[in-house]
Amino acid sequence: MDSKRRPIHGGISRNPNSTSKPAMAFHFLRALSHIRLTTRRGSSLARRTLRIRRAAYASMACSAGTRRAWSRALLRKLRSPAPRRGASVLPRRAARTTSSPDTDLRQALALRRLVPGGAAMEHCELLEETADYIRCLNAQVWLMQAVVHGLGDLSN
Repeated sequence: MDSKRRPIHGGISRNPNSTSKPAMAFHFLRALSHIRLTTRRGSSLARRTLRIRRAAYASMACSAGTRRAWSRALLRKLRSPAPRRGASVLPRRAARTTSSPDTDLRQALALRRLVPGGAAMEHCELLEETADYIRCLNAQVWLMQAVVHGLGDLSN
């Protein structure tokens, strides 16, 4: 087996072009098509933006499957009833905490806030989940750039 394709500990693939990109692209493009077909005329830009953002996170979590705790936590958040107005369904940025002098503890707390489902993870699992979450976020950025470039080609 090629060393680039051999999974390392925790099932994280070293190959950046792993099979999650096509699955993510399929789910995201299908969701975008559904959004386009179901969006009412005159709906606000903010509402459409939120729907696209939710579709992007859902496609990322679906492509990762249930093998990862972060994807299960994110799907659970997205599938739960609509949050109160002003509450965010998406992961939030970590707030700086200055109460603890131990930087490792502060960094672990920040990761727990950034990674969906991170609050319930042991430290080693948190690091593995963070690595996979970052890999999927990179794939999501790649996908959105490809969509934008594809739409740019259509307008020329």
